[in-house]
Parts: sequence; structure tokens; C-alpha cells
Amino acid sequence: MIEDAEQALIKRFNGALWMERGLSANTLAAYQSDLRAFAGWLSRERGRGLVHAQRSDLLDYLTLRSRQGRKPRSSARLLSCLRQFYQYLLRQGTIRGDPSARVEAPKLGRPLPKTLTEAEVEVLLKAPDTDDPRGHRDRTMLEVLYATGLRASELVGLTPQQVSLVQGVLRVTGKGGKERLVPLGEEAVFWLQDYLQEPRRDLLGGRLCDFIFPTHRSDCMTRQAFWQLIKRYAVAAGIGKPLSPHTLRHAFATHLLNHGADLRVVQVLLGHSDLSTTQIYTHVARERLKQLHARHHPRA
Repeated sequence: MIEDAEQALIKRFNGALWMERGLSANTLAAYQSDLRAFAGWLSRERGRGLVHAQRSDLLDYLTLRSRQGRKPRSSARLLSCLRQFYQYLLRQGTIRGDPSARVEAPKLGRPLPKTLTEAEVEVLLKAPDTDDPRGHRDRTMLEVLYATGLRASELVGLTPQQVSLVQGVLRVTGKGGKERLVPLGEEAVFWLQDYLQEPRRDLLGGRLCDFIFPTHRSDCMTRQAFWQLIKRYAVAAGIGKPLSPHTLRHAFATHLLNHGADLRVVQVLLGHSDLSTTQIYTHVARERLKQLHARHHPRA
């Protein structure tokens, strides 16, 4: 059981992180959970609190987690949390030395993003029933997402003021408040125009909503709700792959590169601040080329 003083210390640290770095609620909750788990282990196994932890304690705890089958990425997040926590205690003058200073982070391989083939995307796009206003909305969302590579949160938060159907572009404010213009393409423009004429009005039933893709309650759709829609349509389309909210974003980038797009253009369209973030898609495209070669070349 963690003492009340340590609980309060963890809460103060989380509050400081929120004020200084503006971390998301999910990240703060994960850090809080990690610190509580470490504090509980320290108390049970070593008989001391967080402020008295030693480098050997951190190493032993990380080793234990590895033996329990925890993934390297999970341990890397834990170590990042501990480093920030002990740096915070140093700044506060609570401790004199940082026990995490010489602890190396586990090496992480960069997992390739899960994506869909062009044929799978076509089947997924046709899954919604467009005779129903909700189905028409969903088809339009999928078309826009695949045409632009938006993040799911950017898509559900779209407002009419961000869309120029005449110019065929979206104005999107992404991470870090950075604004970018993204072309829609003829197909997405067609579906947006068609959706905005009647299906959206039918969906709202006379109510007002600031967002292009409202729920049946005229609210802004959540990212999680949209993810559930994608998974439901994937099942209906017979796609057995595990999907994420980023699946169509990954498909957008990979298919652009497969058709010869420049990597820096894809970087701008995705809103990546660093080219290295975009470069992972070159590996996806390369793997696709290898598969095509193995399938069709007589000497493969």
C-alpha cells in the first residue's frame, strides 16, 4: 500500500507535468499508474519510498518487468516517467542525485504501421449504406480520410469554415497548432458536396451543429466512436486485419509513395514536423514491392 505522502507527491508531479508540458489526460494517467506500481514494489521489496530509490532499484524493477513479458516500449515509457519524476524532485530540492541518470532505455524497433491494400480500401469505402443519412455520412468520412490522410481527431473536428469545395482543399490545424492545407481530390469533393446537400440536413433534423460530421444527437463525434465505425465496416467488408484509427492515414501515405509521390510532399500532407517520422512509410512501400516481386517474378 502506498503512503498518503507518496500519493500526494505523485499528484503534485502530475500537476506539474500538465502545467509545464500540457500532456494528455491518457499520458498523465499512464504515468501516475507507473509511479504507483513502482512505489508499491519499492515499499514491498525494498522497504523504502520513491524519494529514497537507488539506481539498483530501477534496474531490478525494469529487469523484473522484462521477465514478466512486458514489451520494451512499455518499459521505455516507464523509464521516461521515472526520469521526469526524479528530475522534478531534483528541481524541487527533494533529492540530491537522480537514480535514473545512468539507466539506459531499452532498444526499440520501429514497428511498421498496419495498412490496407488499395483493393481493401475500395471494399471498405463501399461498406456503408449510402441510402441512409448516417451511412452517407460515414462513406463521406471514409472518403475524406483516405483522400487527405487526416488524423481521426482532425476529421471528426472538421467545421464548414475549414473546407473550400471550390478550391478543393481543407485547412487543418494539427499538432502543435500548425496549420496546413490539404487537397481533397475529385472523389472526396463529390461525396462532400452530395452529403452537405441533403443527408447532413436529414441527420440533424433541424438542429444546429458546428461540425461537418455530427452524431445523431448533433454533437461532435469522438475519435473512439469513429474508430468503432471503421471496425464495424471492416467486418462488413470482410477485412480481417486489425485496424486502428490511423489505418486509413497509413494507407493514404503508403499508396501515395507506391505511386511515386515525393517523401517530403507526403510529410507536408501528413503534418509531420520531422521527415524521419514520415520515412517509416518508405519501409512499408519497400515491403510491398518485395511482396509483388516475390509473387510475380519468375525467378523470385
